[in-house]
Amino acid sequence: MNGSQTHHVHDTMAPTAVTDPHIHHTMDHGGGHSGGMMHMTFYFGCQSVELLFAGFVINTPGEMVGACIGVFLLAAFYEGLKIGREILLRRNQVNVRYNSMPVPGTDGTVLMETHKTVGQRMLSLAHTVQTVLHVIQVVVSYFLMLVFMTYNGYLCIAVAAGAGVGYFLFSWKKAVVVDITEHCH
Repeated sequence: MNGSQTHHVHDTMAPTAVTDPHIHHTMDHGGGHSGGMMHMTFYFGCQSVELLFAGFVINTPGEMVGACIGVFLLAAFYEGLKIGREILLRRNQVNVRYNSMPVPGTDGTVLMETHKTVGQRMLSLAHTVQTVLHVIQVVVSYFLMLVFMTYNGYLCIAVAAGAGVGYFLFSWKKAVVVDITEHCH
């Protein structure tokens, strides 16, 4: 904007000032929050990092280390929760049926392929527990997404590392289904 142009701010909007070239947006839009900046590019810093809640601001390297440990554990918990839900689902399945169907073999013979069909009752304690765990899983996943959206490199690394370690610790319990009648590779 050159000196001959003026900038008018409507009375309904809060003034917005951008002084850091790495920050492209401010969070002060008249909602009472003042001065908080939202980074739109990745950065590494420990000063004035607002994490998930308005009152939770990281200002020191020690606070950042603590936040990274917490985020790491939350990401690992998320991976464990996903696997735990799968294990609970398998344990509580009912109405197991086996269906056989003919499949042509490679040499012209007919092979019988067996499929297992399982179900679950809607009005059961198991389904209620699954529903509550699903809600927790969704909330945790959005928290992790919002942590990543701070664009703080330390916090992003903590999310990725926690997810990796959580997957490593819990995914080996995940059932792998191998179809022994599979002919195409």
